[in-house]
Amino acid sequence: MNGIILNSLAGREKLLGPFREHNEQLTSAWKHWQLKLDEHKIAWLLFDCEDSDVNVLSQAVLEELDEIVMTLQVDKPAALVIRSAKQSNFCVGADIKEFGQLDSVEAAHEKLEAAHGIANRLADLPFTTVAIVHGHCFGGGLELALCCDYRIGVTGSRYGFPEILLGLHPGLGGTARSLALLNPVDAMTLMLTGKNLRDKQAKRQGLIDALVPERHLENALAAAIEGKLSHKKHGLTFKLLNSAPARKLLAKKMRQQAQKKAPPQHYPAPNQLIDLWLTHGSDTQAMLHAEIDSFCQLLVSDTSRNLVRVFFLQENLKKQAKTGTSITPAQHVHVIGAGAMGGDIAGWCALQGLTVTLFDMKAEIIGKAVARTAKLCDKKHLSPAEKRAVLDRLIPDLTHSGARHADIVIEAVPEKIEIKRQVYSQVEPLLKDGAILATNTSSIPLDDLQQELQDPSRLVGLHFFNPVSQMQLLEIVRHSKLSDITYHTALAFAGQIKRLPTPVTGTPGFLVNRALTPYLLEAMVLMDEGVAPETIDRAAEKFGMPMGPVELADIVGLDICMGVAEMLNAGLEQPMPAVPQWLTDKVEKGDVGKKSGKGLYVWEKGKAKKSANVASGPDNLTDRLLLPMLNTCMACLREGVIDDADLLDGAMIFGTGFAPFRGGPMHYSQSRGYMAIKAELETLAEQHGERYTPDAGWSTEVQ
Repeated sequence: MNGIILNSLAGREKLLGPFREHNEQLTSAWKHWQLKLDEHKIAWLLFDCEDSDVNVLSQAVLEELDEIVMTLQVDKPAALVIRSAKQSNFCVGADIKEFGQLDSVEAAHEKLEAAHGIANRLADLPFTTVAIVHGHCFGGGLELALCCDYRIGVTGSRYGFPEILLGLHPGLGGTARSLALLNPVDAMTLMLTGKNLRDKQAKRQGLIDALVPERHLENALAAAIEGKLSHKKHGLTFKLLNSAPARKLLAKKMRQQAQKKAPPQHYPAPNQLIDLWLTHGSDTQAMLHAEIDSFCQLLVSDTSRNLVRVFFLQENLKKQAKTGTSITPAQHVHVIGAGAMGGDIAGWCALQGLTVTLFDMKAEIIGKAVARTAKLCDKKHLSPAEKRAVLDRLIPDLTHSGARHADIVIEAVPEKIEIKRQVYSQVEPLLKDGAILATNTSSIPLDDLQQELQDPSRLVGLHFFNPVSQMQLLEIVRHSKLSDITYHTALAFAGQIKRLPTPVTGTPGFLVNRALTPYLLEAMVLMDEGVAPETIDRAAEKFGMPMGPVELADIVGLDICMGVAEMLNAGLEQPMPAVPQWLTDKVEKGDVGKKSGKGLYVWEKGKAKKSANVASGPDNLTDRLLLPMLNTCMACLREGVIDDADLLDGAMIFGTGFAPFRGGPMHYSQSRGYMAIKAELETLAEQHGERYTPDAGWSTEVQ
């Protein structure tokens, strides 16, 4: 057998060349697909979305696929092989932009029924069908592959159903087909978490039937077409887990697990997916039909609409890294300060393939940072060789020798302007031409930090969030003397290390900390009024925040919270809540939160001890907490701290965890009504003081 489609343009031409002359009519018939028949009467269907770097399943793509399937039904080949022409992926899923065009359950139902018909016709073709998968195979792309008789994975491929992250579940037959193929716990876990499976995991679970390097594809394909490639066999466990009593028991556990991260009142998709399996798990055809109704209901829900919005907000943030300016990628990063932030920044950069020198005056602190990086490698399931490579790139440095060779130097020392300036005086003379100096300050205005630098144009803020390996946001902080090349280099660097760059001005607190601080301080004021911390946290969590402000303050550190509050009070005219004296006393005693084992809560084994009996709080408790944050967001937007409302919403979701299903603070404010929020702020100002005074932006409707 010959003509395997290789994962390169040369390989693609090697396949297509011999058949182009005899198949020109078929080749030019479709925009997104190319169909070829080789000398063995094997049909090769090449997926190649026009004018796109990735393959997506749009309506146009599916309509063309239907024409091809009907062609193959009439003129039957010996077998059909589906492969992507893209370098990096098989298919990344549905065209999400089209979701917003379906404004009713009826409209969605009509489109999805038609799409199901196409998938079913592909699945029912009366000859062997094989999907060869390289790179990413997600969502609708995986559902397309599941319609084939065999799936052959190329080494390095990844698989997943990310629909749950959009408030949905698979909708092109993926629920029924994955559950018919896999152990039901594996299939449901894949759909309920939205996590990716690596190639070996996919093979082990039976999602793919073979896993081979590119050079061995020909043999694997021959085995599939000749019927010699076996599927993973279903044993007694599969039958037992799919029995009605087992489904009932497992469904209960799945609901409990899902509810921890996705409360059903805010995120209905997990429960609906579990209901599908519970009701139809023993009947694949019934589940295929029921999937359509369930998916369509979810698609037009507010939760899904807002989570789709969050997807595009994330894409918008990613675009900030593509500056349009030619920037040489960084190769070497020098991090100053191996504490919690600096050490984790260094470890993350090493994980992304950069050479990192990590400076600290104490070798044992560097050692702890290296140990944390090793744990991160384990958490990411790196192989021993991959882990060793990461740790080899993370180089202890007690003399600043790495600063002479670094493309980017990141300072992550304590939040004291005198300490930072002292570091700059030592390091700036060591920097090579073109290197930039970045500060991880969380609140200090950069116009203050740059005053004693010989070349302030190379200073930029790179404000990471804790924990560095989990928080995607990276504030790119500007100041009055920042050069364009430094700014664009910082944006590109954020993309290089897989963070979401958010350009902000260097005013006190920038965006995220400035907006978050009044929210945290208001929780302290409420505690001062006698409201239990558990009551406060429950109100925020009920709104949809990932954790309450009291717990968050303990995790951030009460000392850090107070330091930021003092900085904001000194640098801004916006009134802030007064810090209660008991909180100051706590910090002076060293009870600063999770890191000390005691703060607003007592912490044991990394978890806050909370009372199970939570009293009810004031009727306006949620507004008292959240409106100061929204008011500050409006002030930041009006003042130009950030360029527009979409960037602000993205930053607050990915920097603070602001309830994603609400679409961001400004989107939530707009849906609630600017004037309604202004009126409520005025009421709160009368009751509780001038810190609730509405920002002028509510009246002018800055957007």
